Amino acid sequence: MSAGRRKLKRRTFLRDAAITTAVAGAAIEWSTSLLGRLFAPKPAAAATGLPIRPPGALDEEEFLSRCIRCQRCGDACPNQAIAPLDDEFGPQRRTTPHIKPREQACMLCNGVEGEYLKCTEVCPSGALQRTRKEPEEIQRTVHMGVAVVDTALCYSYNEWSCGACYRACPFPDRAMKIGLWEQPQIDPDACVGCGLCERACIRYPHAIHVQPRTMA
Repeated sequence: MSAGRRKLKRRTFLRDAAITTAVAGAAIEWSTSLLGRLFAPKPAAAATGLPIRPPGALDEEEFLSRCIRCQRCGDACPNQAIAPLDDEFGPQRRTTPHIKPREQACMLCNGVEGEYLKCTEVCPSGALQRTRKEPEEIQRTVHMGVAVVDTALCYSYNEWSCGACYRACPFPDRAMKIGLWEQPQIDPDACVGCGLCERACIRYPHAIHVQPRTMA
């Protein structure tokens, strides 16, 4: 083979290799972009309904008008159950106090010294009404939410005796009763929505959760 033909074949090979590399690179970039669009996490939708407020909270509209976002209730909470909201429920509720029972439930200051629920005692604006720790007053005045049982998930409704939520309830046989296989039965008029049952649930996803009163 002559030197000229060898040079021509070499140029042809290099040209074809460059074209192949460019095409492959474009294909990879396109497929990566497509997969990125298909599998990219979607932005979280804004939460619906209302957050669960600390005990003693006024109705939501009045609560929002009075709460000064001072975070004193969260600082005073002995169980560190009260935290400031982000934008999950809209910007108008940002930094207002709320409770997520699955993360940390309200223990109703059980075993804590003092006459009043700590968060209600330190609130300077009246957004949280001062509430005594007596069980009767708590059941009469605290309405954070109401527990709801998902019987499709609950072990006790599927022939596996559990009872973890019942044993965690601060008002057993009033707010919560149990039936066969320790099936939890909620009395919405007696449940205060503390979330101790939700926190104690051993099922995942959890079979009992607290809904704000306005959603129950």
